[in-house]
Amino acid sequence: MPPVPIAEPDWDRLERLRARFIARQGSQPYWDDPADLEAYDATFGERIGWKWDAVLAELAERGWRPPDGPVLDWGCGSGVAGRRVRAAYPEITRLILVDRSPLAGADAARRARVRFPELEVEIGDRGEPIGTLLASHVVSELDDAGTAALRRAVDRAQAVLWVEPGTPDDSRALGAERDRLLGTFHPVAPCVHEGPCPMGEAGNQRDWCHHFARPPKGIHGDRLWTTFAERMGIDLRSVPYSFVALDRRAFPPLPAGPGRVIGRPRPYKGFVKILTCGTAGLAEVGLQARDHKDTIRAYDRGEGPRVLAGGVDGKGWLVRSTGTDGAKANIFRQ
Repeated sequence: MPPVPIAEPDWDRLERLRARFIARQGSQPYWDDPADLEAYDATFGERIGWKWDAVLAELAERGWRPPDGPVLDWGCGSGVAGRRVRAAYPEITRLILVDRSPLAGADAARRARVRFPELEVEIGDRGEPIGTLLASHVVSELDDAGTAALRRAVDRAQAVLWVEPGTPDDSRALGAERDRLLGTFHPVAPCVHEGPCPMGEAGNQRDWCHHFARPPKGIHGDRLWTTFAERMGIDLRSVPYSFVALDRRAFPPLPAGPGRVIGRPRPYKGFVKILTCGTAGLAEVGLQARDHKDTIRAYDRGEGPRVLAGGVDGKGWLVRSTGTDGAKANIFRQ
């Protein structure tokens, strides 16, 4: 997908928004000016959309599709999540938008109706059953009342797609919510197992569940996007995110193996180390460059496999694991 072109933005406005985001205002809404939403949606919001694109691509790889029922975008802001999800799943016929700012809810509804004229769009949660609940970049802003409201919405949903920044604190908070819902929901992605998240176990404090989305091709050659990155202190090459996809419906397990790749592979002379999370916990996998040249090159381009299953060219070794004594062992051969 090519980068969404942006007009010359109001840089002072964007810098004020950036300061608000960093301050994490808690219960105070960001939105008090339509121009703020316009500037946000074209820049910060679009960047969040790249994260949703990565999540939706992974769900497509897993064969997941949303259950019947309306989609509720909770804390919608300018509505990026709802629009990305509707574009991926045209069978969605109804979108409900909820935000503590009436201005944001109205703006998100307008954008959704323009993009999808046939879509039924509503503002406000009436407490009805939900097909799929969307939450995006909210965990750091939740006070007690907000947490309770979001959990009530989750309780009415058949599926939950929840995306957060890829910071250690946000990721761990999201992992705690995932674990709280085990037994009621089945993890679909990124998890390849239904056990508790191993990131919180003793000895694993240095790790956190995060991934990296690929920016659209051509973004680095776009003057306005590169200026945006410089002025906002954002690295366009790095789009970290954390997410969970949960469903009340049982989901087929993935093949046995090391599990879901966490973060980025770390290069060394002649090999790379890859942290994975699987049924046996966290495992650090070593891949020799001579045996996995194409796979390692794909990772360099941001295109490597998200899940390492058994039989990756039949070669690999265990560097570190929470599920064994840590001794080297071939983990790909059956």
